[in-house]
Amino acid sequence: MELDILNECKNAGRIGISGHVRPDGDCTGACLGLWQYLRRCLPEADVKVYLEKPADIFSELKGYQEIVTDFPEEAPFDVYFVLDTSADRLGGAEKYFHAAAKKINIDHHVSNPGCGDVNYLRPQVGSTCELLYDLMDRDRMDRDIAMAVYTGIIHDTGVFQYSNTSPDTMRKGAELISYGFDFARLIQETFYQKTYVQTQIMGRTLMESICFMDGRCIVGSVDRRTMDFYQAEPRDLDGIVNQLRNIKGVSCAIFMYQTGGQEYKVSLRSDETVNVAKVAEYFGGGGHVRAAGCTMTGTFHDCVNNLSLHIEEQLKALCGTVSS
Repeated sequence: MELDILNECKNAGRIGISGHVRPDGDCTGACLGLWQYLRRCLPEADVKVYLEKPADIFSELKGYQEIVTDFPEEAPFDVYFVLDTSADRLGGAEKYFHAAAKKINIDHHVSNPGCGDVNYLRPQVGSTCELLYDLMDRDRMDRDIAMAVYTGIIHDTGVFQYSNTSPDTMRKGAELISYGFDFARLIQETFYQKTYVQTQIMGRTLMESICFMDGRCIVGSVDRRTMDFYQAEPRDLDGIVNQLRNIKGVSCAIFMYQTGGQEYKVSLRSDETVNVAKVAEYFGGGGHVRAAGCTMTGTFHDCVNNLSLHIEEQLKALCGTVSS
């Protein structure tokens, strides 16, 4: 059954929108796209986005400067949207979700069982922004809404390269660019372009990466000391795991960066030979078959060894014997 966004928000005076911690392009585009759409269609409603500050590369999206990033105390919302995640990854915004009169969850992650009173979950669709585009009235969209939605689609489909790109995705992309924004510049500046620091730390990670399992798996990592040396933030590490996966012969890439004494944020990418969502879920994370993540504790070697057991199990089931 299709979700009627505007009908669900009928008579709502206060509407909140949030996405997951460390918001990526799909999360940011979805939150800002929906924020613009609801403000345009429901001018009497007070609509706010609560989100950890997204990367500066998304600053040209309308509403970026309006994002509330400090999660102050708020009266309960009439309607609260959770986009591109389940409630347990909302960070500081989770309190707003639980207090809301009506909760709506829109997501495309296969690991999300649904956390709202109303759930619109379509794991076969490539991005949450593509889902939102399906739910929006085209006649009520404008250039800025289209730009935000397009941003999410290109980021979660790898600019229409990943297998989650369907013919419908391509058609929607064509419809979106007809609204007249500079899509070529948007792709370059938000997906491909890197700062000098980002390029340096990526180069160092690639140089120090390790291949194993007959070259089918690769791991790269950045420790806290290296982060401090480059004065890097987690957002400066975006794209490293994808570059590791691009290496010829690699079926599964692991990228880890240290967030605490013995704590690592882990990103996994696959060519679908390995279902990395299944691996991540075992360690309390989640995602998609090709892209997933989790947080792990232990030394670097502990984390790699534990991940390897589950990756190797899948590779052996498909390919037979795999050397460590």
